[in-house]
Amino acid sequence: MQNVSQKVKGNIYISHQAIASIVHRTVSETYGVVGLAPKNFAHGLANAIVKDPCLGVDIHYQKKEVSIGVYIIIEYGTRIKTVAKIVADNISYRVQKITGLAVAEVNVHVRGLRISNPD
Repeated sequence: MQNVSQKVKGNIYISHQAIASIVHRTVSETYGVVGLAPKNFAHGLANAIVKDPCLGVDIHYQKKEVSIGVYIIIEYGTRIKTVAKIVADNISYRVQKITGLAVAEVNVHVRGLRISNPD
């Protein structure tokens, strides 16, 4: 007789948009990040017409792992390498913790620097 807790009752599917929402929230809460940037000009133009909550986030599934690409704008005056590493680590931790999926890689693309509070 099989234990009830070991029966498989179905599948769980996590959409790209759900993971992108986790990534977006994580990036927006990271010190030194001003915001997300479009991947390219066409994506930026499309976002101007239709507001996409997944702006600047790429999600790719590879078997049972997920690869994430994120395009960010960093605060001028912060250490780019340090902020990018913190962003990658935070994304990897949160996606694994919330979804249970293994994160194969997180690629951080710094698209620009911005002074958010000029005095």
